Amino acid sequence: MSRSSGQPDDTLAAEARGQLSPRAARTLWWTSAGLVLTVLGTSVSVAGADHVGRLPVAAALVVVQAAALRWQARAPVTVLAVNASAGLAVWVLLPAVTLTGALLAAQITLCVLSATRPRRVSVLALAAMCLPAPLAFGAGGATGLAVWLLTVVLAWTAGQWRRAQRERTRAEMRRAVVEERARIAREVHDVVAHTLSVMVIQAGAADDVFAERPEQARQALRVIETGARSALGELRLLLRAFRPDEDGYADEDGYADGEYADDGRASDGHADDGSADGTATATATETGNGTGTGTGTGTGKQCGPGPWLARLEELVQTVRATGMTVGLHREGATAGLPATVDQAAYRIVQESLTNTLRHAVGADEVSVRVTAERDCVRVTVIDNGRAAPGLAPGYAAGAGRGLVGMKERVRLVGGSLRTGPRPGGGYEVSARLPVDRAS
Repeated sequence: MSRSSGQPDDTLAAEARGQLSPRAARTLWWTSAGLVLTVLGTSVSVAGADHVGRLPVAAALVVVQAAALRWQARAPVTVLAVNASAGLAVWVLLPAVTLTGALLAAQITLCVLSATRPRRVSVLALAAMCLPAPLAFGAGGATGLAVWLLTVVLAWTAGQWRRAQRERTRAEMRRAVVEERARIAREVHDVVAHTLSVMVIQAGAADDVFAERPEQARQALRVIETGARSALGELRLLLRAFRPDEDGYADEDGYADGEYADDGRASDGHADDGSADGTATATATETGNGTGTGTGTGTGKQCGPGPWLARLEELVQTVRATGMTVGLHREGATAGLPATVDQAAYRIVQESLTNTLRHAVGADEVSVRVTAERDCVRVTVIDNGRAAPGLAPGYAAGAGRGLVGMKERVRLVGGSLRTGPRPGGGYEVSARLPVDRAS
């Protein structure tokens, strides 16, 4: 995640789809309009000194071009036509202004169109911009023609370069999603396989004691039901993670201020008898004849090595070993969380701490807070660093993949994620992971 932008989500998603985020569109307009008003406005003022009657009309046309640039990201073809017509009109009114200068706004729009629209459309626009070539030759000879064609081709080429850069970003994000989904699949597989193994043990135990100890058999059957509900819940989430989406890293657009909002999907059929915690009690001690008596217990969620909140202190200690001061605050019980929620919370903390170490300049303190409420788990990670110099506004190498991974985890459980700089300095990652949806 880029630390230099307050809206990394919008910038990454919009640009990867061939669009500009609202903030980027405003910045582009202010920059390009300022350039047109400064360069072309100055040329018109100088050239119009000898044509006082034409100067107001030419100045108005310059303002029209600058204003039209406001919509160049949304409707570049229309804006290109408007600016080309207005630019030619300025050149006709004031021939002392070069054709290249008069059509400066049109060249800027051609660059934006080349970057954001399909190649077929941009090639047609390039051909249309070459039509005034005879006028350039007539006004400036071979030199004027060469300058005009060179500026037009350079504007189009710059847009194509930006388009290629965006496509590389898109491919990188797609790879990040695929890798994160594969990791999620492995983790869910381990949890479900363990739960099914416990169910098999319980079924054998119930069969062994069904006649002599019916109450114990009923207890084993209840544990089997609990484990089955838990496994179904985890598999439902796994299917949600691999459902088709239009972007490959979907559900990122439309949220301002770096928010990744609740997608409103709920998981049906969850257990209402305590099975949401994903645990199952395994009974089956062996007697001398090898039959299960149902006296021991075990859990349906693995507690060994892996991305569990129970191992959060180990993660924090590894970061503290680098010299970073890390405060860990935990509220509520996290032992009975669904496995997918438990793993998602751990991975969010892990990625946030990694980004702090890699991308936060001057950060020496991080606060990690994990709060387990009745219906959700809240994770907040705040550091006191600032953006590293030279990071792109919407994307930093290696960091965007981490953001995509966190979003994929959050989307899987139907939660919300907010990232961005804090008003008083530092950076914050805040996630809400609903428990009932993952059950």
